Amino acid sequence: MPVRPVKGSNQSILRAHNERLVLTLLRNHGALSKSQIAKMTGLSAQAAGVIMGHLEAEGFLRRESPRRGRVGQPSVPMSVLAEGAYFLGLKIGRRVTEMVLIDFHGKPVRQVSQPHFCPTPEGTITFALEAVAELLETLDETSRERIAGLGVATPFQLWEWAEQIGAPKETIASWRDQDIGKRLRERFPWPIYLQNDASAACGAELAFARPPEENFLYFFIGSLIGGGVVLNGSLYTGSQGNAGALGSMPVVLADGPGCRTVQLIDVASISSLERKMTDAGVPLAGMRDSTSRWQVPENVLAEWIAEAGEGLAQAILSACAVIDFEAVIIEGGFPSDICARLAASARDRLVTVTHRGIDLPSIRQGAVGANARTLGAASLPLFERFLLSPRTLAASQIGSDS
Repeated sequence: MPVRPVKGSNQSILRAHNERLVLTLLRNHGALSKSQIAKMTGLSAQAAGVIMGHLEAEGFLRRESPRRGRVGQPSVPMSVLAEGAYFLGLKIGRRVTEMVLIDFHGKPVRQVSQPHFCPTPEGTITFALEAVAELLETLDETSRERIAGLGVATPFQLWEWAEQIGAPKETIASWRDQDIGKRLRERFPWPIYLQNDASAACGAELAFARPPEENFLYFFIGSLIGGGVVLNGSLYTGSQGNAGALGSMPVVLADGPGCRTVQLIDVASISSLERKMTDAGVPLAGMRDSTSRWQVPENVLAEWIAEAGEGLAQAILSACAVIDFEAVIIEGGFPSDICARLAASARDRLVTVTHRGIDLPSIRQGAVGANARTLGAASLPLFERFLLSPRTLAASQIGSDS
């Protein structure tokens, strides 16, 4: 598939931009020569060579084997060095808090986790300190100096959902006056980046799966349910960073001879499944011990999937009445086969509801998996410090004859 040229600049004041541009192209397309970079960006071959040489000297790129063409000297492609930089990601969850270390390619190096009954600010700080110490043992001294930042994925306004997630109100209320980002900055030497956990999961889908659609809606189903809005190839987080608060969307469910209005979180969340299991007298250990394998009675699971699929279909239809999304991606903190069934349930239900005047999107399962929030957290410093966003990349595109 031909690569569309991307406009660069020879001005020294845009050197940082052009370095990000080169790194982004190398990450997206693999090893490239300076002549290929020049053709793709509009930079001169000399300027592309200078930028790539500087990035190599800084330890971010490596030379690959020369490629001999039909004429002239062989070209020497360069690629992103996996050990060029490392990034930490902290996910604060209802049942489990996790931290991962990824390399410059986005590949996990090591991950640690800590289950708990309910997250607390103090417990989170303690875990972060212990987890960082454990993860640093994976790296030698030189590599430790190449850690470029810590991203944090956390539910926003967690105290408002105590009843839905079955957490003690007084414990959850302790988050109300906490600035977890500030507290982490006081303890670690790296830049700290904070994002809503579902938005971070959506960011992971963008960063590591690179969906073909420019505009899509993303759902992540955990103890709560949230999501992300992707417009023109970039994650839109809104003025308060809380765009994609999909769990708050109203849905209408059948209730005997009538109906009732609830929020999406009440029917399409792991917490809602836990309530069904509790009502049925089924132990919760069968779904809390692992995100790769659950032991849930089929009748309980099937009922939950049907209700969640109905709620998701209504939420999708409402969202598409505002923005004509090309696709909807559904992911969650549960086994892949359950996610596939849930996506199919939402897809089957969506085509049966009245949608006059609305073009229905495609619906599919996410590609990153249950670890999306943690990997999304780690990708925050990767993009903030080294790469161009898809929107910036698209805005810089020029025609091939320019």
